[in-house]
Amino acid sequence: MPIYMLSEALLFPPPELASESGLLAVGGDLSPQRLLAAYRKGIFPWYSEQDPILWWSPDPRMVLYPSRFHVSRSMRRIINKAIFKVTMDTQFDTIIENCARIRITNGEGTWITAEMERAYKRLYRMGFAHSVETWQEGEIVGGLYGVSLGGCFFGESMYSIRPNASKIALYHLARFLEIHGFAFIDCQVYSEHMQRLGACQIPRQRFMRQLQVAIQKQTLKGDWNRFNEKMPKV
Repeated sequence: MPIYMLSEALLFPPPELASESGLLAVGGDLSPQRLLAAYRKGIFPWYSEQDPILWWSPDPRMVLYPSRFHVSRSMRRIINKAIFKVTMDTQFDTIIENCARIRITNGEGTWITAEMERAYKRLYRMGFAHSVETWQEGEIVGGLYGVSLGGCFFGESMYSIRPNASKIALYHLARFLEIHGFAFIDCQVYSEHMQRLGACQIPRQRFMRQLQVAIQKQTLKGDWNRFNEKMPKV
């Protein structure tokens, strides 16, 4: 399959034209308009510092349906003990910066380049990107961030500096999304960790059908922490 070069126009080739690896296109920019257009079509950016911007639409696709989040007995004990406090959209910049920093510290490398950080911080300020923060003894010890459009949440990254902190953030997010009628969390590509938490792989064609329906729902923009009274208790 050819890899498509993007122009200044906010257009993407059909996702089914992606290569076997899921790579679809190269180039363009990370403007809010292009990013939102990509997510609406099941496409996301993922590249390293030395690479041009690369756009992906893998097949199969890893998704987590909020009602299917798997709560193990050990996690249930943590939830019942209320070890962590959880907030949403109170420290977005800290969460995305920590996601990048901890991966680099661990020697894993990161796709969260300075350019990516700036782009998603813009989406947060526009009300489309959101964070979940896990706190312990007044310190942020884990969390995650992603993009919300319609009834879809597109997960980008998560991290922990204390055991189970990111799992609790994801549990909290799944409960919140279920309450608000979201269809799925897009986990993008397979990971054993996400599979243990209830995520599954589905064919891209099925993902695109579900996306086309869910994206029609009104987007829940703005500060999600304003929904405190509806947030699940952890």
